[in-house]
Amino acid sequence: MASVTSLSGKVAIITGASSGIGAATSVLFAKLGAKLTLAGRKENNLLQTRDSCKENGAEEPLTVTGNLTDEVYRRNLVDQCVQKYGQLDILVNNAGIISLGSIETTSLEDFDTMMNVNVRSVFHLTTLAVPHLLKTRGNIVNVSSVNGIRSFPGVLSYCVSKSALDQLTRCCALDLAAKGVRVNSVNPGVTITELQKRGGLSEEAYTSFLERSKTTHALGRPAQPEEIAECIAFLASDASSFVTGVTLPADGGRHAMCPR
Repeated sequence: MASVTSLSGKVAIITGASSGIGAATSVLFAKLGAKLTLAGRKENNLLQTRDSCKENGAEEPLTVTGNLTDEVYRRNLVDQCVQKYGQLDILVNNAGIISLGSIETTSLEDFDTMMNVNVRSVFHLTTLAVPHLLKTRGNIVNVSSVNGIRSFPGVLSYCVSKSALDQLTRCCALDLAAKGVRVNSVNPGVTITELQKRGGLSEEAYTSFLERSKTTHALGRPAQPEEIAECIAFLASDASSFVTGVTLPADGGRHAMCPR
């Protein structure tokens, strides 16, 4: 049986690699022997991730700085990866944003921004990667959210975008299964990253949010990015060779909970 202990010889693109889950996944993939193309918006942070990957055994990763909503950037990302390594085995669609808002307060512009980043850019990057993944019988891991499989008030556009991403995962999995390409999602619960603060929570509100997570997650705590990275690595590796079309909750049991 194959093991997740190795991604040796595999070439991976990881979006949102400059922080949080993306950075943790990049470092773990480096430890497992993957060759990396790291994508992110913040160059300094991306270079820090690159250096951490090198410290953990990776050959010089390729870094491609830019905005994933830019079509030219998406094309360049895939082209530069294949030019450098000659192949593509794994696409990790991790980049995403969150914003606060209900049906009463979410503007059309806010909704469009959320869908553009969390769904449209993933769709297009996937279409660009698929021809290369077909050659290697590779796989795709989308980073979704428990919000894709459960509904929460006050984050309408985020929930809708992640639900759409989960459906995209399943549809792509069925479209590509006969050609040997697997597609899966990881659906994290609250994870200690900068996501919520970038989405509008103040430092005080974020502290309260993390404290409340002790009661909203069955395991009694939020996740660390490295724990989500382990799930991504499993789905990206040959250890999950018979797994496709899955939305894997990595949420401390939150998806199974109901108010009492």
